[in-house]
Amino acid sequence: MPDRAEIENLIARVSLGDRAAFAALYDATSGKLFAICLSVLKNRPEAEDALQDVYLRIWHKADRYAVTGHSPMTWLITVARNLCIDRLRARRSGQVALDDAGPIAESRPGPEAVSVAASESRRIAACFEQLPQDRAAAVRAAYLEGASYQSLAARFDVPLNTMRTWLRRSLISLKECLST
Repeated sequence: MPDRAEIENLIARVSLGDRAAFAALYDATSGKLFAICLSVLKNRPEAEDALQDVYLRIWHKADRYAVTGHSPMTWLITVARNLCIDRLRARRSGQVALDDAGPIAESRPGPEAVSVAASESRRIAACFEQLPQDRAAAVRAAYLEGASYQSLAARFDVPLNTMRTWLRRSLISLKECLST
């Protein structure tokens, strides 16, 4: 996988409409982003559709990416996660997204992308196991299922600010674990 600077460079070139950079960005990141889509949606065909929509969003919004010192993968993962949560919410409310209105040609990830996604999934699972069980459940509910902080505070019977602290500290722990 390319390093941070290479991914930032690819995103910058994509913002200028560089198709080769877009293809390279897809090749470098699609495995990880597919794993995110699959873990949120828990439905392979829907995750594949969502991945395509993620890259459409990246193509159209690459100019909004700002180099802030954070990993560019954080931005890409946020785009994927937010799109998938929007799909979950639309599914729950019975709405159909405009993108789902017609058939869209799909390209399935290749064996290498599937292998990378499985490897990343195992790394993430191992990092989640290092968190206390209630914190891991709260993070999964908030960031993979789209639960609100308030509903999580009620579910775990803790004050709202305590839940925010749990989530923030858990994300920091996960980030440290994944960066090693």
